[in-house]
Amino acid sequence: MAEIKLMKGNEVIAEAAIRCGCDGYFGYPITPQSEVMETLMAREPWKETGMVVLQAESEIAAINMVYGAAACGKRAMTSSSSPGISLKQEGLTYLAGAELPCLVVDVVRGGPGLGTIQPAQSDYFQATRGGGHGDYHLLVLAPASVQEMNDFVSLGFDLAFKYRNPVMILADGVIGQMMEKVQLADYSPRWTDDDIERISGKWALTGKKGRDRHVATSLELDSYKQEIFNHKLQAKYRLMQENDARHEELHCEDAEYIFVAYGSSARICQKSIQLCREQGIKAGLFRPVTLYPFPRVPLRALSRRVKGFMAVEMSAGQMVEDVRLTVDANVPVEHFGRYGGVIPTPDEIVEALKKQIISAS
Repeated sequence: MAEIKLMKGNEVIAEAAIRCGCDGYFGYPITPQSEVMETLMAREPWKETGMVVLQAESEIAAINMVYGAAACGKRAMTSSSSPGISLKQEGLTYLAGAELPCLVVDVVRGGPGLGTIQPAQSDYFQATRGGGHGDYHLLVLAPASVQEMNDFVSLGFDLAFKYRNPVMILADGVIGQMMEKVQLADYSPRWTDDDIERISGKWALTGKKGRDRHVATSLELDSYKQEIFNHKLQAKYRLMQENDARHEELHCEDAEYIFVAYGSSARICQKSIQLCREQGIKAGLFRPVTLYPFPRVPLRALSRRVKGFMAVEMSAGQMVEDVRLTVDANVPVEHFGRYGGVIPTPDEIVEALKKQIISAS
């Protein structure tokens, strides 16, 4: 029988990590995601599954510990919030350059700088544009519920090993702090050495064992070989776009105007849709589940038959750029943003859409 609990989004990240067989968590506390590590410390999974949980001396140390564990074929993860993720960017570009799988959780707070501890969605650029240097991408999952915070941990590891690439769960502070009923996953055992050899034996640092040595590095001094490698990475990102761009649609079948939103903004838009339809406005919701790869194909298809889009996000306007790049050039795209920890209300979103409709007519 499925186990159901009332949990915070941050807490269930920790619980899901234990249950999916994560080998190691390396992190550093920062609001509003500190409950991830606090829950792990309280649960003491090293006694239960052997999972390593370590508070590093800094965010930089934490991401490089993830690098070491990932290089050995282990399921390793870290979590932080916006300024901490900024500090991890060098390590993330090393992981991407060495093609090492790992899971990174970013529970976003307002910025720039140290900013506020209140929720925001202003890490969209940092997450989807790579954040660090070089031509690389993370695969980015955007949960809109505590249940998805749970589900995306296992999914994130699956995708990380599928593509040998870091995966990020990008959750705004609302989703990290809110409490909901969640159906927990069953326990999966940690991988044995034989499992790692079977799954990752072509690249993992597991000891020479009579074969050619494996090297985990992002360094290549031959510029021609570096170009060949970058072509390989771009081909991998195209495969992500073709096979793992994910989204959800709500009331889009007959919609004339569509909200595009993710995370907590998508939840608020659900109420806005109800208010719109009560007033005779046929509104729908398009929710990107993967922010990278952005689900361009289905959104472009919708743009061929609707009157307009409104991108709703807790930022000054970041995801809206991907929306504008995707939809038909003749279809208007407006932006409604709140930032610095200020959460939009459904009524405000409806009024903004009405103004868009009036200006278009």
